[in-house]
Parts: sequence; structure tokens; C-alpha cells
Amino acid sequence: MEKTVCRILAFVNISSPGMGDVEQNIGTFDVAAAAKAVTENSEYVVGIKTAHYWTKAPFDDDHPPWESVERAVEAGDACGMPVMVDFWPRPPERPYPELILKKLRPGDIHTHVFARQFPIVDDNGRVFKYMFEARERGVWFDLGHGAASFWFRNGARAIQDGFSPDSISTDLHMGNIHGSVISMLDTMSKCLVMGMPVPEVISKSTAMPAVAIGRPELGTLSVGAEADVALLRLEKGTFSYRDCGFGRMDGEHRLSCVMTLRKGNVVWDRDARTTQRWEELPEDYWEVTEVPLPIQRHWR
Repeated sequence: MEKTVCRILAFVNISSPGMGDVEQNIGTFDVAAAAKAVTENSEYVVGIKTAHYWTKAPFDDDHPPWESVERAVEAGDACGMPVMVDFWPRPPERPYPELILKKLRPGDIHTHVFARQFPIVDDNGRVFKYMFEARERGVWFDLGHGAASFWFRNGARAIQDGFSPDSISTDLHMGNIHGSVISMLDTMSKCLVMGMPVPEVISKSTAMPAVAIGRPELGTLSVGAEADVALLRLEKGTFSYRDCGFGRMDGEHRLSCVMTLRKGNVVWDRDARTTQRWEELPEDYWEVTEVPLPIQRHWR
């Protein structure tokens, strides 16, 4: 984490071995250890995570319906941090409304909100009342695209009915970077074509996620803030996007990145905006060298 150019912040899984099949073993849900890990690594850790717990087999004494969520919330209470929940509802024992209306605290985050398993829109295309009630009590709804967790049938209809995600994120990994997700910009562009205005898309990709993880000094262009800047271009044309169910949505806009700065340093410059024309470069550019030499960077 210290070596990467990007800033990396993390959630600690309530299951001590981390993500994977082991998350089914409630013996690994160590509240004290998780809270301690967060507290001792507060520079990098922003909360507690629970995911993938007991999605198919019948519940039993070794696998109570709410064990993972409840232990994660206990750990969140112990360290004073939010909990992020990756969840699969299984009514009647584990219904979705109970998660967002009773189990989660104000400030806790439900990610993958537009996944196919969540009953957020009724047969008439209207968002269920309990979604707005949960938002009013402070539950945070994150997009969390992922390989299987974003469906236009939920997202487009929810946004059209006034329920946009509180934050926009990718859940990007090697399994979806060449599939339905591709990039943060593609995910943001999908939000544009679903009806979110540009300022809202930008805010919910930068400032609002920073607030959600308790780092409001990030995701801002305020004087004195660290200069992490993305220069974006709003392109107009005919563009198509797909969701995780291979549904397509067409639109007239797409966001692309022209330049990125990290800590004030240019780390991406697609259009070579920071360089000089080659004919105008100084002597060292024109020199024929017998051995490899360091290449001088001449700024525009």
C-alpha cells in the first residue's frame, strides 16, 4: 500500500481470514480482533465489512441468519467506524427491509444497491417507501457495480423515481475489468445516461464517498487540500452501456479522462497537454547518444 501511486484505504472484514468461502464460518467473526485491527491501522482503515454470508443453504444453529451483519455492527460500535454490507436477502428469515430499517445504523453503507436480488422497485416502477425511510434514518446506499451487482432494471427505474445512489463506485477487480464494469468512468457514464446530472455524478464519485468513510478532506478542490485532480471531458455522441445481466442502455454522453494529478503530480496525460512540441525541444532532445541516458522531462 505504501508503494502504490494511488491512495488505498480499506475495510476490515469481520471474518478474520478475509473474503472467500471462509466467510461462512461464524467462528471467524471476532468482534474484538476486527475492532482492534481498525483502531491500530486507522491511517489506512475506514470501517468494517461483511460480505457473502450464507446465501443458499438453510439456516441452522451454526449459521444464524443475521450473524455476520450483527457481529460487523458490534465491531463498528467498538471502533466507532461505519460498516459496509454486501448482502443477499433471504426472506422470511433475512428480509432486505429489516437490514436497512433495523440492523444497520446511521452512517452504515449498503453497497451493490442496484443488484438484482434487492426488492427496491415495485411492479409499477416505483421505489418502495422503505428505501426512502432507510435513507432518512441515515443508511448510505452505494452503487458498487461489480461483476454481478448492477442491473438497469433496478438502477434506471430507481433514479427516474428520485432514488439515486449516495455514492458511485465500481467494485473493480480482475474478474470484471474486461466485462461489465471496465472503469470508474464507465460506471459514472452509466449514471449519466440513467438520468443523473453531471454535477451530481461528480459529487457522488468524489466528495460524497469521502464523507461516507469519514475523510471529508479528500475528494475536494478546497484550498489546502491534497491536489488529487481528474480533468474529465464530457463527450457527446452515440454510446451504449451494458449491465451485469447483459442488458444494454443507449445514451448520448460519455465521460473520459484527459489528465490525472496525484498529490499535484501528473500521472496521466492522454492528450500530452503538459508537453512541448517536438520541434521546440532543447538540445538534449536532439542528441544522438551512444549509451542509454535518463530522459529529461520538459514541461510545457
